[in-house]
Amino acid sequence: MLRRRHGIIGSAALLVGLTTLALIDRASAQYYCDERYPASCQTYREPPRLPFPFGLFQPREAPREVVPAPEPAPRPWQQQPAYQVPQQPGYQSPQQPSYQQRPSNVAPPLDPTIARQYAALYAPVNGEPFPIPGIRLSDIDPAYLRKSVYYPNGEEPGTIIVDAQNRFLYLVQGGGRAIRYGVGVGRQGFGWSGMATVKNKQEWPDWYPPKEMIERQADLRRQLSELQSGLGMPGGPRNPLGARAMYLWQGNRDTLYRIHGTFEPWTIGQNVSSGCIRMINQDVIDLYERVPLGAKVVVLPARS
Repeated sequence: MLRRRHGIIGSAALLVGLTTLALIDRASAQYYCDERYPASCQTYREPPRLPFPFGLFQPREAPREVVPAPEPAPRPWQQQPAYQVPQQPGYQSPQQPSYQQRPSNVAPPLDPTIARQYAALYAPVNGEPFPIPGIRLSDIDPAYLRKSVYYPNGEEPGTIIVDAQNRFLYLVQGGGRAIRYGVGVGRQGFGWSGMATVKNKQEWPDWYPPKEMIERQADLRRQLSELQSGLGMPGGPRNPLGARAMYLWQGNRDTLYRIHGTFEPWTIGQNVSSGCIRMINQDVIDLYERVPLGAKVVVLPARS
């Protein structure tokens, strides 16, 4: 009887000892994970299982919490800031250019129906002393092509209004309507404004540049010859006045400014001339046939 009692006590002591060792091993596994090597918490170290039958009395495990490994350190190229455009004084982010800013050779495409109408307006002109080729519409901003527009003003029909600021010429029609043409106007320092009249009109006019222009452009003299009225260039395809010219006078004084054609249609809509108002040859011919001698011309001042 005594031996059985010692056997039971010994078995109980062994069970308590093994259980204690298991708990200590479990605690040490948790301590090993949490304190010394936190990254190892992704792999939990299982405590040893007790052999049967003592495993029946092993306490139920608490829910295991898996701690994720820390994020890896960023690579050197990931630490560099994103590239930014340097902001210089007065710098602005590029935007889509407006019609006035857009280069003449990248004009937006026209609607096919409108393009066919303009192709007829700007086709080659026949019956002239010199050839007038058709206009390649892609060379000109559509805003500067001839069209009838609503333009209310107090001027009489037949009056020419030049809006140098926006590079438009309006022929007043009455009823608040006008025919609008695109023009090239004087570059910086050559603009002018005021009222004048069409004193003279000429087809394929000779060009007599002012003495001041000849002095400014020394190579110009080589292109000139002695004509009926002095040193000049005869009418023709090389003449900067193009196919038609209307001469603007103020009273009895020649302003030396003209409304004339050009063989450089891509310059329409720009500030390029020495003060004259240049037009596409097809447009200046159309205007020439509509405007009588003595017509009033109003050149609006450019806004600063």
